[in-house]
Amino acid sequence: MSIFLAMIQEAIHYGMVFLFGSTGETLIEKSGHLNLGVPGIMCLGAVGGGLGAHWAHQAGAGAAGIMVVSLLMTILLAGAGGLLYGLFTITMRCNQNVTGLTLTTFGAGVLGFWGTQMSNKGITFTEPSRIAFTSPLFFSGEVPDNWFCQLFLSYGFLVYFAILIAIIAAVVLKHTRVGLSLRAVGENPAAADAAGINVIKYKYISCVVGAAIAGIGGTFFLMDASRGTPEYIIDAMGWLAVALVIFSLWRPAIGIAGSIVFGFLYRLPYNISALTVVTLADKELIKMIPYAVTALVLIVISFFNKRETQPPASLGVPYFREDR
Repeated sequence: MSIFLAMIQEAIHYGMVFLFGSTGETLIEKSGHLNLGVPGIMCLGAVGGGLGAHWAHQAGAGAAGIMVVSLLMTILLAGAGGLLYGLFTITMRCNQNVTGLTLTTFGAGVLGFWGTQMSNKGITFTEPSRIAFTSPLFFSGEVPDNWFCQLFLSYGFLVYFAILIAIIAAVVLKHTRVGLSLRAVGENPAAADAAGINVIKYKYISCVVGAAIAGIGGTFFLMDASRGTPEYIIDAMGWLAVALVIFSLWRPAIGIAGSIVFGFLYRLPYNISALTVVTLADKELIKMIPYAVTALVLIVISFFNKRETQPPASLGVPYFREDR
């Protein structure tokens, strides 16, 4: 297999972490909420997924059972994080930025504490847990050694699940009544309220569902991309997922291609280091490329005053029905 093909595979693999996070954050932002707690929610999702996989394996479950329990625990913990964010920002009307940053700090702290406890107790994710997430979806054994199978059919279930969720989110947002109502809430909640749309319900549902989707990205990184090793960089990848929302212009379908680009740029320093000698300073500079690309996209977008390239009009603005 060529080096270039291996780099594309790696880009797709790591890019799905960003895709889960950005799809979830896009749904949240479409309701008018800027949730900077997504990095922390991805950390909570990783903790839930890891606990679920460990408990399922201890109970003697097979690969399918391990994945199901792990994903259920992921959705539970990450969804709880989204519900907590909604409680503070929707019902209690707290500042969205402060609440999100607090949630990120909390989630990263929980992941760090849990990872330390795992190491101290000598608990690792055993082979059945890793196989449940890393086994190729379309082959029971080795993937055929040709470029098509290696590039498109060599990944675990969650890679295809991430793409499927992004496509479903894009279709729902653009072609369904639910998506239209959600976009109306994000653009002008007062007008949506006057039209009979339950603004509070849509905001809560988007916060919880978006958080659950983002949390799966944390579990995917933990159980698949990092092969079961607790990592404390999940919150850093969460920030890139938030940046991807802007890069993809709040469109989940564009986010699929954008996530692969981000995955490629994220792994670029490691691939360059493997191919040639790179100083630590150069490696750190290369790591800044995804952020620089996002900043460049923002600058370019600012020159175009088209509605479709702008965020939801009420993004970050609290809604008080009595002020309508």
